[in-house]
Amino acid sequence: MISANNVTLRIGKKALFEDVNIKFTEGNCYGLIGANGAGKSTFLKILSGQLETTKGDVTITPGQRLSVLEQDHFKYDSNVVLDTVIMGNERLYQIMKEKDAIYAKEDFTEEDGIRASELEAEFAEMDGWEAESNAAMLLNGLGVDSGLHTSLMQDLDGSLKVKVLLAKALFGNPDILLLDEPTNHLDLDAIAWLEDFLIDFENTVIVVSHDRYFLNKVCTHIADIDYGKIQLYAGNYDFWYESSQLLIRQMKEANKKKEEKIKELQEFISRFSANASKSKQATSRKRALEKIQLDEIRPSSRKYPYIDFRPEREIGNEVLTVEHLSKTIGGEKVLDDLSFVVGHDDKIAFVGSNELAKTTLFQILAGELEPDEGTYKWGVTTSQAYFPKDSTQEFDNDLTIVDWLTGYSPIKDVTYVRGFLGRMLFAGEDGVKKVRVLSGGEKVRCLLSKMMISGANCLILDEPTNHLDMESITALNNGLIKFPGVALFACHDHQFVQTTANRIMELLPGGGLIDKITTYDEYLANDEMARKRTVFTANKEDDED
Repeated sequence: MISANNVTLRIGKKALFEDVNIKFTEGNCYGLIGANGAGKSTFLKILSGQLETTKGDVTITPGQRLSVLEQDHFKYDSNVVLDTVIMGNERLYQIMKEKDAIYAKEDFTEEDGIRASELEAEFAEMDGWEAESNAAMLLNGLGVDSGLHTSLMQDLDGSLKVKVLLAKALFGNPDILLLDEPTNHLDLDAIAWLEDFLIDFENTVIVVSHDRYFLNKVCTHIADIDYGKIQLYAGNYDFWYESSQLLIRQMKEANKKKEEKIKELQEFISRFSANASKSKQATSRKRALEKIQLDEIRPSSRKYPYIDFRPEREIGNEVLTVEHLSKTIGGEKVLDDLSFVVGHDDKIAFVGSNELAKTTLFQILAGELEPDEGTYKWGVTTSQAYFPKDSTQEFDNDLTIVDWLTGYSPIKDVTYVRGFLGRMLFAGEDGVKKVRVLSGGEKVRCLLSKMMISGANCLILDEPTNHLDMESITALNNGLIKFPGVALFACHDHQFVQTTANRIMELLPGGGLIDKITTYDEYLANDEMARKRTVFTANKEDDED
């Protein structure tokens, strides 16, 4: 068990947390939610001991081991992948290193022998002989190929490093597991594997995530941070949302009844306070009036942007035709002879583990990259807006937000432009902020403003939910659902894909394509059945051999 006791954290004059008391118990998975800036990651750092409180303390059941998902992707660059995972259990790794050092000695003494036997006993007690196979199992589950297990971390790309650090956090059955955005940069297969792992995990998990489907799947409780307090709810994310909304409605209804009673009492007192025969009753009602307390209903710190893509013109029947498209990047053929036709009602989710293939296809369709072979043709009634996965160059300038968006606006009017920025929560002085200094989430909201102001009827979005908070993801999700045009997108948010897409295209390793007109859940169900059939057939052939 881990608990926060009267925890207060002040940053300057601002209290980020005020007298927080909460217990996280064994066997439960807690989703830690709140608006951007509410302090989710900060609270995890307090729980892990990385950050000191202004007041109060954190207690952990004696003897329990706490594990944290680290965010520094370069910290272990000089280490072998398998060793990095095993470092998740620091004591076990120390024993392994000390044992190796003793056995490597040329002048092996009797004292060394005694120490080695002590270490071997502790090593066996900690299931050390299974350490490498357990680490390999975690890596394989997350999609890190066995051939990479003996590589150095510095030789892995960013997405693989994320998976290794996640495996490190999960390694060795920790008693308390703290995960800050564990699904970021994971492919959908890895997310599904992690969901199953956490569902079966028997100890304490506290997780911060913007993935609503993930929170619904794994969480037994939701810890909601709002205005420096943490309110605990039993149930998953959807249950929290319904419960919190119900509580607000009940408080408003109760206040309405109290206000009606107050008005009734005030009218009686006003009419009869000067009447001698009614003075006793008026006094009695004054006392009753003093006892009525309205429930304090504080507005949530959560803010939802308003995302509404309105095409300037209706899209025709001919939207996009792709024929025999191929592209090689860095010696790897990421697209191989792709052909497909997009219809005017299509909202297509591109899925698959090859992130580079999706980004490359989108860059070609957006006109930012030339294919090696093949062609693509947009219909004459179409207009496109593109959301790139990497927007670094877009914001590498000293323009203010207003000036930056005005450059893309068909109407060069500041009031008109500020209207779009206001929808995306850039109010007042925010408009004069330099785009160079914006946070990741602010940059995403700027790009979505740019797409809205374009009036395009075909949207291409490459991982648009990265860096967004839950409220912005929900707003974007709803905006795309009601968008009357065509959308081609890649996204790791399961609920986003399921509720938006009516067609799924999976880009396969080696550059191929599977194209299905279906929902995402139906696609996954059919894919799972196909895998089971493949395994069954393989096993049957083995039995016959």
